[in-house]
Amino acid sequence: MRAHPAGPRHGEVLTPHPVGAAPSDLIELDRKVWPLTASRVGDGIGGSVLTVGGRSVIELAEQYGTPLMVMDADDFHARCREFTQAFGSARDVHYAGKAFLCAGVVRWLADEGLSLDVCTGGELALALRAGFPAERIALHGSNKSLAELRQAVDAGVGEIVIDSFDEIGRLVGLVDELTEAGPHADQAAAAAGGNGRPRRGTPEHPIDVMVRVTVGVEAHTHEFIATAHEDQKFGFSLAAGDAAEAVRRVLACSGLRLVGLHSHIGSQIFDPSGFEVAAHRLVGLLADLTSAHSELADTVHTLDLGGGLGIAYVSSDDPPAVDAMADSLRAIVSRELQAAGLAVPRIAVEPGRAIVGPSMVTVYRVGTIKDVALDGGQVRRYVSVDGGMSDNIRTALYDADYTVTLASRGSQAPGMLSRVVGKHCESGDIVVRDCYLPADVAVGDLLAVAATGAYCYAMASNYNRMPRPAVVAVADGVDRTLLRRETDDDLMRLENW
Repeated sequence: MRAHPAGPRHGEVLTPHPVGAAPSDLIELDRKVWPLTASRVGDGIGGSVLTVGGRSVIELAEQYGTPLMVMDADDFHARCREFTQAFGSARDVHYAGKAFLCAGVVRWLADEGLSLDVCTGGELALALRAGFPAERIALHGSNKSLAELRQAVDAGVGEIVIDSFDEIGRLVGLVDELTEAGPHADQAAAAAGGNGRPRRGTPEHPIDVMVRVTVGVEAHTHEFIATAHEDQKFGFSLAAGDAAEAVRRVLACSGLRLVGLHSHIGSQIFDPSGFEVAAHRLVGLLADLTSAHSELADTVHTLDLGGGLGIAYVSSDDPPAVDAMADSLRAIVSRELQAAGLAVPRIAVEPGRAIVGPSMVTVYRVGTIKDVALDGGQVRRYVSVDGGMSDNIRTALYDADYTVTLASRGSQAPGMLSRVVGKHCESGDIVVRDCYLPADVAVGDLLAVAATGAYCYAMASNYNRMPRPAVVAVADGVDRTLLRRETDDDLMRLENW
């Protein structure tokens, strides 16, 4: 049983399955899969080299080595602006940092005016050190420690998305701590934090929070199921009444202020139907809460529908345009609010993959080639590259599909059924499970895998003591290192010799 690309389904990773006929043009770039500036440059088919941002992947590989993650900076910025235009406000577009985060990306997001979601103290520390405005940061996470909550409060983050009763207790403890510290605690905290603002947690300066609601909807790609999906670690159950109880506990603490409700229904979503059911249930909760607690009409200003908007990993993927999805979400929420007799709050979304995913490609060098006979006389070619599950775990973890192309040259050779695999000591170390590559692919050639910006470097590891690759941004023929390649010294730095 194959896994859905958005989540594990116990995929049988080595079971052959048909992939259809080979494409007529093996080096053509599908515009909905590849980055904005990706193109082929050269004399004729045989010299057709992949370029990104005006730079040849051959030149980049020689300069930075392989594997190499190449980000199309123009593509990234264009997608940020596309979301801003579609949703009407950059502030309501929260980039999900878990997809991919580094100092350079943080600064780009700040320049674009977007907000930022972080889910650990480490992500928060990176964002703050890179100069991102704290008031545009939301802290997520299903098990925030007391230290992480204190870090967020001291920094003055915009919102904390509460995920459990334990977190409410920890925040109430922080509020009590500030109260017990006396009348000068605000000034002392501001001086210690260096942000020039009094520490929040008092009735005059409350901590803004959102409650994450588990609305009983699971959505992935074209599918959604609207019942029996509360058996998970995230959020407060709507059906069990936990969400309403969470709100009651927040309201009981004068140092906390509820500013919104949050939900997240899935990943790689192509169809707004799941959002419609989620919005209906979220607005229903808001109506009940406002009826019971009239003060919420003045404080709750945001409904956050989470992330999960899909991208095209392969040509058969057909995600909707961002503006079309935005129009659908606005219409859904407005209709539900009007039916409930409520004012229309801000709608926030949390794209991560949808912004950074298509912006990056990973370049590998072919190391070995092996042909394996399959049942029925078919032959599968195993093309081994110099990376693998240490830089892209998604194929092994989620049975994800990717598009790959011969990048260092063109070819007129016929297509050969291939499997691109890594160099790790695992049979499941697969980068692209089923594809057609030119039959003349040879050792030393460069391959490029598209749409690797999300959850590839972010989930990278040093398995088998492999260094993580460099990440390079390119634009207008100029390259810039975002993250340098790890060295042997980096891999040894924690050893107690």
